Amino acid sequence: MTQRPSARRTPAPSTDARRDLSRLEDRIGHVFRDCDLLVRALTHSSRGHESGTEDNEALEFLGDAALGFMVAQALLRRFPTLDEGGLSKLKAFLVSRPNLATAARSVGLGRHLRLGRTAAHQAARARDSILADALEAVIAAVLLDGGDDAARKLIVRLFGSQIDGLRREDVEGKDHKTALQEWLQAKGRATPRYQVVATEGPAHNPVFQVGLSVEGQEVARGRGGTKKEAEQRAARLALRVLRKPRTTMDGGDR
Repeated sequence: MTQRPSARRTPAPSTDARRDLSRLEDRIGHVFRDCDLLVRALTHSSRGHESGTEDNEALEFLGDAALGFMVAQALLRRFPTLDEGGLSKLKAFLVSRPNLATAARSVGLGRHLRLGRTAAHQAARARDSILADALEAVIAAVLLDGGDDAARKLIVRLFGSQIDGLRREDVEGKDHKTALQEWLQAKGRATPRYQVVATEGPAHNPVFQVGLSVEGQEVARGRGGTKKEAEQRAARLALRVLRKPRTTMDGGDR
């Protein structure tokens, strides 16, 4: 592996911080030779901008690519006869933001994030988008520090049991927008319409609120770090609402 470029210095962690990072290393199953890589992977851009130090955005880029490749390999071994469409659906589910955020929470990643003052006050360490990005950065850090085998072991640790238990039909059932459209078509009703009704948070990390309407009537709203995520949550709630006879419309996704 080529040594990582370093435009800005990452401050060495204090003794207490190093002890805290050791707990995270135990949970991810990798002890870093270069602890600066782990510190950088945990540093959100808001902290980097405030302190003038390296943040995790470049590592996130590498981690996203490495994760996609290694998950694709694992899926091909698990489902050697599945067609490209099926493999793509399974991969999209595994590397989706909500699934990555769940994996990040499973190792307690949020408590170790290094955030700027504003982001910390907004409880950003609990957001799916920030957790997912940080997990990708950690995967890249492990890759750079320990090589392909170390990164692969981490991905197996995080997603191995999930991959082993996957079935194509289970994942297809998680596409709430498709399920909603098929349900409406079966009832002879119009295609749902999605519209962004509000955007919250800072420009670099917005939260979208999407309204879902059927035949001109708003049925549900969903919130998410991307428009697609907000639409999926709105569709999930809409299915719940529309399948219940004579149910008062509930306007939000909780």
